[in-house]
Amino acid sequence: MLGVAWVAGLYLTGNNPYGGKRLITMLFVVGAVLVSQWWVRRYFQPDGPGLGRAFGVGVLTAVLAAAVSSTGLYGIAQVAGPVVMKRHLTEMRQLLETNKEAYLKERNGQEQYERTLKNLASTPQDLATDELKNKLLFGLLISLPGAVFFRR
Repeated sequence: MLGVAWVAGLYLTGNNPYGGKRLITMLFVVGAVLVSQWWVRRYFQPDGPGLGRAFGVGVLTAVLAAAVSSTGLYGIAQVAGPVVMKRHLTEMRQLLETNKEAYLKERNGQEQYERTLKNLASTPQDLATDELKNKLLFGLLISLPGAVFFRR
């Protein structure tokens, strides 16, 4: 919910709610996973929850956080309308154009540049899918180290 509130705040203050400032919401997923694993560790004192239970809580938290975040972003994108989406696409294309030389210096740079340009999220569904995929992946990746740390 903090991520949805952050994106809504960006929209209400006139910032690009789909741009780079949205990336801070990844920290909210990490925080939610680690806090839930810490809470489960506290609940199962003195022995601790064990690796499986701690990992399961982390995975469940990551799935729920990603689902809530992507649903909220989809709702905000629907409310904001196509004007904000067009402004976002314009900003992202300008950013890519600015960094085109860096792409071209790399091997297969032209292909990477064109693929990145083509894969820009251009609809609320694309944004929500991207949000769900990224947060789910990031949350799952942090669940394992958190489970190892909080298993006892």
